[in-house]
Amino acid sequence: MRQIQPGRSGEGEEPARLRNMDVDVQVIEFKVPTEHNKTLFVWNIPPTFSEADIYAGVSECYRRFGALFSVLVCRGAAGAQPGFYAVVKFYSAEHASRAQRATHGRGLFQEAPLKVSLCTRQNRFFYRNVSYLHSSKCHELANFYLGFNGWSSRVVTLKDLSKSDGPEQVPLGEATQTVNLKYGCIVELIFTKHGVSCRGVGVAEEVFPADTDPEELLMKRGMLQKSAKERAISYAFQKVLLVVLGNGKVAVECKLDPDEILTEEEVDGLIQVNEISWSQFESVGEDEDVLCDLSLNISGIP
Repeated sequence: MRQIQPGRSGEGEEPARLRNMDVDVQVIEFKVPTEHNKTLFVWNIPPTFSEADIYAGVSECYRRFGALFSVLVCRGAAGAQPGFYAVVKFYSAEHASRAQRATHGRGLFQEAPLKVSLCTRQNRFFYRNVSYLHSSKCHELANFYLGFNGWSSRVVTLKDLSKSDGPEQVPLGEATQTVNLKYGCIVELIFTKHGVSCRGVGVAEEVFPADTDPEELLMKRGMLQKSAKERAISYAFQKVLLVVLGNGKVAVECKLDPDEILTEEEVDGLIQVNEISWSQFESVGEDEDVLCDLSLNISGIP
């Protein structure tokens, strides 16, 4: 895929080579797609296939139209005609619309024609305002548009922040103490072909009883270090915008905060933490997706 080389820009600026250009442009953000026009509802799937076969067939079919956030396959509601339906989430509304037009009324992995509609409303309460992509999803999305060699990441620093807190004393009357393990990480994303880069910060911590087995604590330390790195990658990707042109070319823009531009000497030993509720990652799993209160635009669909 050929790519254009935009100039470096700050937050809120247009990509340098896209100004005054009469082209179709899509801006892809590294966040959970909750917009209704990025979600397809696929039904009229007979029960002659297993759930696993339907998942594979739907995924293979719709992956051709663009990057997928998730595919969910469910059995029909009790009392309804036997069969399955699927919910497909794209990162791009244009890709979702194109997929709907191309697949509605066609038999793709089955003989009976599928019925496909764009959703008109979703219950956003389910997502609890979750917008941050898991690091693995960020990898998938970046690889889809930029290729495996189109970007790289490096750990700038990984610090043990546990000692600064010390043991946490429990209330009077309880004999045990707890140990707080905390790690902070700074990761840099590098888009060499596009001349831009950005950094993200991640912090992971957990509290354990003071009498926890040393081997278990050692394993937990490794898990917390990995978690801090994954959260730093996820936070860094929040600053990345992929500008996709109608001809398939892709530009990368990074939203930069002047306060975060530090030299290697300045960043050594420094972990700057923004107030982010990372519980959102635990509340919605990496591959979890649930159909909840979907309304469908089925006007004109037989």
